[in-house]
Formats: sequence, structure tokens, C-alpha cells
Amino acid sequence: MSVAEAKTVKENLYEGMFLVNSAKFANDPDGTSGAIMAILERAGATVVAQRPWQDGKLAYEVSGHRKGLHYLVCFRMPGAGMEVVKRQCHLSDVVIRHLVIKHTPQLFNAMVEALTGDSSASDDSSDSAGAPATAKEGAAE
Repeated sequence: MSVAEAKTVKENLYEGMFLVNSAKFANDPDGTSGAIMAILERAGATVVAQRPWQDGKLAYEVSGHRKGLHYLVCFRMPGAGMEVVKRQCHLSDVVIRHLVIKHTPQLFNAMVEALTGDSSASDDSSDSAGAPATAKEGAAE
């Protein structure tokens, strides 16, 4: 695949929640978040926002862990990168479990705003967010 072909691939908007060992995160937060970012970088993702979300006791034991930290990441990535993310998370000693959800631009912008606390961040990825709303308003008149 040439470089020109790689740029024409459509990037989807994703939210990833990574359950990590809270003890490892407490000892080395930069290394733990760096390991998650390395996984996404290998998959060709562009991280828009990231943040540790919730640290505490899990509802049930997961892979021998009773405590964990949920780390949220909003990112853009071609759909083909999902297999890489899945494989790298299974091989990682940092990530216990992961969940990745594909979002619409409106929901993605809301999540980025919630993670960063910056309302201007939603303007960066509003490629088609405004078009459907104005079309619906015009039809209602």
C-alpha cells in the first residue's frame, strides 16, 4: 500500500476504555499510560483525548485482579487497526481488559469535551456534525 492510498482511508471515531492494574498505575502513571498510547500508535490511531477515569474495587474478579483503574481514550483510527489493538491488548501486561466503541461525530465531540473540559475541542472534529441539524431544521419550516 502506498502512502497516497493510506491517506485516503477513512478514519473512524472511537472511545476506548482500558482496565489496567491500579497498583502499576500508582507506581508509574506515565509508563502505564505510555503503554496504552504505544498500543494505539502501533494501530495507527491518533489520540484526541485521554484521562484516567475511575480507580477502585471491581464488581467481580477479572484475571485475578480485584482492583483496577479505568483509563479512557478518545481516538481516530482506520477500522483495520482494530485487530492490532485487540492483539496488542491481549499481549500487554498492563491492560487487563479493554472495550472500544465506535462513535458518531456528535457523541465523540461530547466525550472529548467531557474528558478535556474544553468546549472548543469539539470544533476540531465536527466534519459533518452541523450539516444534518441544519437540513432537519430547514425541512421543519
